[in-house]
Formats: sequence, C-alpha cells, structure tokens
Amino acid sequence: MTESSSTYSSHPCFGSAARKTVDRIHLPVAPRANSRIKYSSMQIMQEAIQPEAALAWLDDVIAEGRKIDVVGITGPGDPLVLPDLTFRTLELVKAKYPSMSLCVTTLGIGAANHAETLAKIGVSHVTLLVDAVSRSVIEELYAWIRPSKKNVPLEDASSILLSEQSAAVKALKAAGITVKINTTVYPSNADHVGEIAETMKALGADIMAIIPFIPKDDEQEILLKKTDSITMAAARDLAARHMELMPEWEECGAAVKTETTSLLPKPTKSRPNVAAVSSNGMEVDMHLGHAEKILIYGPRDDGLACLLETRTAPKAGGGTARWEELAGTLSDCFIILAASAGDSPKQILSRHGLYVAVTDGEIEGTVDSLYGGGKKKKCKK
Repeated sequence: MTESSSTYSSHPCFGSAARKTVDRIHLPVAPRANSRIKYSSMQIMQEAIQPEAALAWLDDVIAEGRKIDVVGITGPGDPLVLPDLTFRTLELVKAKYPSMSLCVTTLGIGAANHAETLAKIGVSHVTLLVDAVSRSVIEELYAWIRPSKKNVPLEDASSILLSEQSAAVKALKAAGITVKINTTVYPSNADHVGEIAETMKALGADIMAIIPFIPKDDEQEILLKKTDSITMAAARDLAARHMELMPEWEECGAAVKTETTSLLPKPTKSRPNVAAVSSNGMEVDMHLGHAEKILIYGPRDDGLACLLETRTAPKAGGGTARWEELAGTLSDCFIILAASAGDSPKQILSRHGLYVAVTDGEIEGTVDSLYGGGKKKKCKK
C-alpha cells in the first residue's frame, strides 16, 4: 500500500509531504488522563493550562515569526475527559485563526458522542490511540482505564474501551473527520499489530502510524527498553497488509515545544503588573482561596520591578462571584502567583485575562523572571 494519500497529505501528523514544511503546535489544555499504560513514566504529569492562556501562547508564538498551520490538542491528559476545555480552546483558535487546521489526539472514550461537535468546530483530523483490539492484550498493557469519573475493574474497562474505540471510528468518519490510528509497539502487542490494523480499517479508519515504545526517563527504561528495529519492521509488515501506513516513525512535523517559560504570559500595556499571595511577603506559599491580601508587583519608572502595593482580596465563601470580583480587583495584572488553586478560579480568572500560575518560588526571583530577568525559580503551570 502507498503511504499518505492526497486526502490528508497536507497534515504534518498524517502525511509525509508536509512534515518538514508545516509547523504545528500542541496546546496542553487537557488536565485529566483516563488511562495508564503499565510502562508509563512515573513522573508527575504536566499541569494543563486554561484555554485563554493557550490562545495567548499561540499568539506569542505567531508574533515571534512562526507560521503555525496546525493546532492540536494532545495532552497532557485526554482531551475528551473534560471536553468543554478542549472545545473552548478549539473555538477560540478557530475564531481568531479561521484558516488554521485543528486536530485532536484521544484514547477515544466519549469520542462518538462528541464527533459532530468536533466537526462543527472545524476539527479535520483525529488520532485514536489504539494499542489493542483484544481484551486480553488490553489487560496486559494497561495499569488502569477510567471510562467515567471512577476507575472500574480492568476486565470491565477493557470491554468498554473496545466498544468506545469502535464507535469512535464510525462516528468520526460519519462526521467527515479523517481518522488516524496510532499504535505503540510493546512486547505484549507486537504480534497483535496486524489484527489492530485489520480491525480499524474495517471500521473505516484512514491511515495508521506504528510507533516504537521509547522510555522518557531512566526509571521508565528500567521497566522496558526501547522497541528494537527488528520488532518494528515486523509490526509494520503485519499492519501494511491491511491499512495504509505513515512513513517510519519520527517526531512528526515541526512542532513548537511546550516549554514552561514559553507558556507563561507576558506583561502588556493594559496589564503590566504581577499579583502574588504570600503569608510572609517573601515566598509564594498560600492557596489562592485562603488569601486575604494580594501583593502587587510592577515596574517602576526606571523599569525595575518591585512591590507597588497590597490589595484586599474578596471575602471567602462567595463562590463564582468572589472570583469575578477578584478579576476586577486585579484588572491591571497579567498573572497571579499562588502555591495552589482550584479549577474554578483558574477558569474564571483566565476568562478575564488573568493567568493563575502555581509555584512554590521566592517572590522577587519569580517576578524578576516574569519581567525577563535572570534565571530564577520558575513557575509551574
């Protein structure tokens, strides 16, 4: 079979023709995972950012001269666990950059229910992560699968996953969306890849990528080594008998990396200041919800950032209204630093243009970094 037909050859994650000429960016707005492979890294998952912050980052990347053609939602969790965040991000991007291609990468749980919404927003391509089409292989590969809000026994979850992925391919194709299957090759599914390809092709999937397992850190490498070239060649041969394949795996497209510093917002003329919550005035050590006072930092006439004033935070217990009021109180700030914060204030404040950064850093050093100073304790998203 040929590799990459004209239907999707212009997409850097789907076709070879554009992989070196098209830039893409993955916006990390999906905060929750719905599965875990047994060989996954034990490192703490990157914290997701809010849709408005993701759009601001995209704006910054474009302003720096990068011509972004494709925006993808791929992580750090699964985009369809909390689909409203994914949909809002895609809608914001499409409204501001209508010619930009949109894509999503997902395990597929819930995808059938959201296929029409994805198509309506303008998503043209969806990648499904399919590492098995057999309950026994699923149960060998996965540590857990969470089809809803709670974990269920793996033997039950495996059946649900098979059903959800099958329904996802059918619904996505019916909605006019191109479907790629990503299969990572492990020792326990290497001989199973042909069956995956045959099953997915019969359901209507368009193309398949065969990906080697690659450890991300030393701890993960102890669990399992990188899939060798002989195993990969055999897996590709099995799959190619049934479905069109992507070229041999490499990191697709010219992706803009989601580095911590690049995701943080920058001061603007209307929002030049930094807000921070602290119990001692030196370190960011308070939960946002517990703060009674807000420290405001900003540039002086000579450009040096310093403490400008202290403002009173709205009283606790006001729910949504409290965060709406805080947004007004901090209307001249582009970021607020806190040791922790709930999802609700993050979302509400972000919609008002105020980014919530979770950090345990020393205030002055962090503020200095935000204004372009030397390398200090950096914020965690």
